[in-house]
Amino acid sequence: MYKKEVITVKDLVKNYGHFEAVKGISFEVYEGEIFGLLGPNGAGKSSTLEIMETLRKKTSGEVWIDGFNLDEEADKIKRIIGVQLQSSGFYPGLNLTELIHLFAGLYNEPVRPAELLRLVNLEDKANSKYKELSGGQKQRFSIATTLINKPRIIFLDEPTTGLDPHARRNLWELIRNIRSNGCTVIITTHYMDEAEILCDRVAIIDEGRIIALQSPDQLIDDLVASGFERPKEVKKANLEDVFIHLTGHALKNE
Repeated sequence: MYKKEVITVKDLVKNYGHFEAVKGISFEVYEGEIFGLLGPNGAGKSSTLEIMETLRKKTSGEVWIDGFNLDEEADKIKRIIGVQLQSSGFYPGLNLTELIHLFAGLYNEPVRPAELLRLVNLEDKANSKYKELSGGQKQRFSIATTLINKPRIIFLDEPTTGLDPHARRNLWELIRNIRSNGCTVIITTHYMDEAEILCDRVAIIDEGRIIALQSPDQLIDDLVASGFERPKEVKKANLEDVFIHLTGHALKNE
């Protein structure tokens, strides 16, 4: 079955002075998938993400986003992508409805705040100020703002960092729902369980190079086939499962 490429990165290089942060990496992202960029701090994944988002200039290489060339059509790319803002990007004293109208004005897009907030399970917080939200609610609202311009592709940079297990799983469900509505999702994360559960494919980056690119299941199967064994028996549940089970599933206020 043919898969349409919505992102093509070819021989991408990013230098900061004499330091080569991204060393000629190449990969494709297919329409409708959740694609993970994984790597330790300083591996080059954030630089790669920011170049695709049109936020950082590359040193060399080619980047195509939904058929648009980054060098020649960056403005067209900006119209079809959604980029998750960090918390510093919001006015803390404005309520959620006011913030949505503010960002919609920047995009020159008509918007229905109640409908957008319903998508991220925050409709009851429409009149709450941003600073009054919990960590999980702030992250869900941040993702809501990426959807204002009805993007074809959204970029999420470590969206669940610092969240408790309930809020993390709530956000996973939201990301799956966004994908099911036709968006392609590119995500960075330091949580390997998150990548394993969410991502159709992952690129593992280390020292500026891609060292593996495949589905999580295939990467795990290849490791097992190499003779790798965990030092202790793998159980059918983990401590996070215990926590979720014991503390309930009421995620509305997370």
